[in-house]
Order: sequence, then structure tokens, then C-alpha cells
Amino acid sequence: MSTVEISVSRSAANRRLAFRLALVSLFFTGFGFAMVPLYDVICRMTGLNGRTNAVAIPANMNSQVDTSRWVTVQFLSHSMPGVGLELSPEQFSMRVHPGAIVHTNYVVKNHSGQVFVGQAIPSVTPATAAPHFQKIECFCFSQQTLAKDEVRTMPVVFVVNPELGSDLGTITLSYTFFEAVKARV
Repeated sequence: MSTVEISVSRSAANRRLAFRLALVSLFFTGFGFAMVPLYDVICRMTGLNGRTNAVAIPANMNSQVDTSRWVTVQFLSHSMPGVGLELSPEQFSMRVHPGAIVHTNYVVKNHSGQVFVGQAIPSVTPATAAPHFQKIECFCFSQQTLAKDEVRTMPVVFVVNPELGSDLGTITLSYTFFEAVKARV
């Protein structure tokens, strides 16, 4: 076999390999995008990744308050670096009775100099507590539009389900605020 024939057959084999690799790459890119909604559903159903329910619970729900024990709920917040947004809880922790409806607030300040549209994503740790942490009212249920230099107090109303294991004495609720849409002014 001549060197020209070897070169041509190698070139054809390389093209076939490149085509196959491109197809595999395209398939897995599409597969990755398809997994995002499925992953979100699984996290909401199981409480994985600290996700909690996003379904509003009626404020007049009948809940048995367990006054025999306390659970400490800690509040954290994060926002994307460099966007000029400051998110913080009004209080960093509180003791609650499981089953009691609890009200607290987060304060957001827009220092970006422009309109900001964002979405808060909640996370509860430990993950085993997430199914027992039920938000009744939350600013995370919808996107928030903040005017330039606006300061807003945003309520969070929640219940720690009395079925929470007695071995869990502390729950951490954390919000990360992301930019949702580039606002045009």
C-alpha cells in the first residue's frame, strides 16, 4: 500500500471519527438541557439539594403546634457578585415551635444604578429538613423588579412541620438572588 493510499484512508477515518464525536457531543448537550427541568422536579419532590415546596399553603391551615420543643431557624443570603445588589435577613436566627406559623423579612437593596430584575432561589439545610419546611408566603415565588437605589422589605411566612424529626434542632434557610433578565431602561 502506498503512502498516498494510507494518507487518504487515514483522512477518511479521521473525518468519520470527527463526525461521530460531533454527534455524541451534540447528543449530550441536548441531554444536559433536557435534564434541567427533570432535576428541578426531582429536587422539589424529594427535598434534594435543599429545595423546598413552592406551593402556597393557605394561611388559615389547621396546624398542631408542638410547644414541647424548639427548632432554631437560621437565615442566610447571597447575591451574585458584581451586580450591586445587597440581600440580607432582618434577623439571622429565631427559635420556633414546630407547627407555628412564623413571619420574618429579608431586605434587598439595589445599589447597581439601574433597574434590576431578579429571582431568589431558596435552599434548606440539612436536606432531610427540606420536606418539613413549608413556605406559605415568599418573595421567591416570583421575580422581583427593583428600581434604581430601591430598598424593599420582603416577607417570608413559613411553618416547620411538627413531623420533623426530634434529632433536628437547627434548620438553615438560605436565599441566593440571581439576575433573571437584563432590564432595559
